[in-house]
Amino acid sequence: MPAMSTIVTRRRWMWALGTALLLGLAALVALRVAMRQLPTRVAEALGPRASVESIELGWTGVHVRGLVVRGAAGRWPSEHELRADRVTLRPALSSLWRSGWRLSHVGVEGGYLALLRTRDGKLSVLPSLLDPKAGGKGEGTGAHHKTAVRIESLVLREVSLDVFDATVARGGPPHRLRLTRLRADVGPLALPSLDERIDIDLQATLRGSQRDGRLTLSGRLTPALRDADLKLDARGLDLLVLQPYLLKSGEASVKSGTLDLSAHAKASAQRLHAPGKLVLNDLDLQSGGGVFGTFGGVPRQAVLAAMTRDGKIELDFTLEGRIDDPKFSINEIFAARFAVGLAEKLGVSLGGVVEGVGNVIKGLLGR
Repeated sequence: MPAMSTIVTRRRWMWALGTALLLGLAALVALRVAMRQLPTRVAEALGPRASVESIELGWTGVHVRGLVVRGAAGRWPSEHELRADRVTLRPALSSLWRSGWRLSHVGVEGGYLALLRTRDGKLSVLPSLLDPKAGGKGEGTGAHHKTAVRIESLVLREVSLDVFDATVARGGPPHRLRLTRLRADVGPLALPSLDERIDIDLQATLRGSQRDGRLTLSGRLTPALRDADLKLDARGLDLLVLQPYLLKSGEASVKSGTLDLSAHAKASAQRLHAPGKLVLNDLDLQSGGGVFGTFGGVPRQAVLAAMTRDGKIELDFTLEGRIDDPKFSINEIFAARFAVGLAEKLGVSLGGVVEGVGNVIKGLLGR
């Protein structure tokens, strides 16, 4: 009897092993089928302003090399919306039986991306691919604009990012912020609805005219629900590239200095709570404006006196309010919470104290 029991047990194990091998083989075949479908889908989805050097099918996924998406002439602030030396796409098995695209992994190496903040504060990213209204006459708003895409994991390595901000342009071209050495892990992404929680871990360098600074952003957000829990930490940002957010027209311009900023923004049930701290370090201003000259609405001489005394100005703030309120403005909320503390620190009156510094928060965090 023990021998018979052993034989039965072995047969069960053999059956289980055979079943596992068959399932594994079926999954491998299915994955290869899905990957063979990807090159055609990629070519269809990129649109008329895109070009690639090659699309190759490999064992680890589909490799797109030399990807370029050109910007619309006269409507986009840079030559390209997107460039990438190498993009790797790995389909999910569920893409075989579900509609749309389902990718388990998208990796971008050596890329460039341009973002535009329009004058009304809206953010435009890859309009030729993601915005059906941006195709323009003759470019079409075909099915690829309507296809749902789910990316489980988006990995960016050594990517450059240009943020063109028209909200501080003052009648000229959009102000350009340059981020380099960007590394990010993001996902999942449900496009175009963005109605699922997205985890974010991002590090980048902000290029300056005198020095470079570093920033990190981590946490999660659900854009469609306006739900978020994000931590921002920035160190050593060059004030020369940030001065459009600090200064009003006619104020003394920055000669040198850096900015540190930390904030923990939570948004839930349409309500924002975001405490933070802003530090101006080693600030020096160009001469001008006379005795009544100002910097960010604060008397210039009071700012320089504080810098001479302490070498920095530290400002605590808390942003709170209902996001769904049409009158909600991060800039105004920040100014209301911050004015008294800054005035007391510098020993000046409250008039016009925080408009400039509030614009920095507005530019970095939103409206």
